Parts: sequence; structure tokens; C-alpha cells
Amino acid sequence: MSVSLRSALLGALILAIVLALGVWAVAGLGLYDFAADVPHTVPVRNFINYARDHSVSARLSDITVPTLTDPKMIAAGAGAYDRICSGCHLGPGIKENALRAGLYPKPPSFARRRRPGNAAEQFWDVKHGFKMSAMPAWGTSLSDADIWNIVAFFQTLPKQTPESYKALVAAAPPG
Repeated sequence: MSVSLRSALLGALILAIVLALGVWAVAGLGLYDFAADVPHTVPVRNFINYARDHSVSARLSDITVPTLTDPKMIAAGAGAYDRICSGCHLGPGIKENALRAGLYPKPPSFARRRRPGNAAEQFWDVKHGFKMSAMPAWGTSLSDADIWNIVAFFQTLPKQTPESYKALVAAAPPG
């Protein structure tokens, strides 16, 4: 190994150690504010979003999306969404609330989306949730069929009005 390569590797190792010690010091001294009413810094937020998106994408290959157009499935999903999701994610005609005001990161309002989104990703998100967020892993209490019902409803959300949403929830089987 040449002297210059050895010096470069030693320099990289020293830099990595210094960076690791810096991160450890910031964490150990409590310098990073984890309060839910203080947003992450832009680099931290960007890293978390990058890591989350790639983590989910890496786990989608085993998911087979069923047909999501059955009206009974959509109505069942609307009922489940109204019971367990609308408090955080709102719905057509549902206004901001005190719960959402205190959450960070603020959950997306799915009723405001203009496109249905990726059904496999939605299934994974609902089933597994996200660490260090208010999004629970609903797969611990809901069956895959129940989660697919919610995803079927998600696919209709961009076209829902407050009236059609209320009608779907009313048509849902009891939860």
C-alpha cells in the first residue's frame, strides 16, 4: 500500500471518528431539541424523509395489490378510516383539530391529495406505521383485508366530497 493511500485512509478514519464523537457529544449533552413543538432542522428532516422513503420502497416487492374497486370494500374502508384515521389525517369536510395541532411531524391530510397514490406503499404504511411518529402499526390490530379496505378507500379520496364521504361512512358495516 502506498504512503499516500495509507495517509488518505488514515485521514478518512480520523474524520469518521471525529464526526461520530461530535454526533455523540450533541446527543449526550442534549443539544438537539426533540420537543414536538420545535421542527427538525432542514438537514435532519431531509435525512429522515430520505431514509423513510427508501426504507419503505425496499420493502414493497412482496406486496401484491388486489383489485380495489369493490364498492363494499371502499365503504368498509371509509368506515374504518373515519373511525381510526380521520382524527389525525382528516377527511373530506373535516376541519383541523387540537390533536393535529400538537403533532410533529403533522400527519398529511389525505383529503387534500389530488392523486390516489401508490396502493402498495399505502398498505405498507398503514400496516407497519412509522417509528418516532404518531403513526401506529395498524397491522397489529387490523387484518390485511381490513387494511386493503382502507387502501381501497384511499384510492377514491381525491374524488370524494364531504357529502360522498359521509354517505360512504354511513354505508360502512359496523366497526
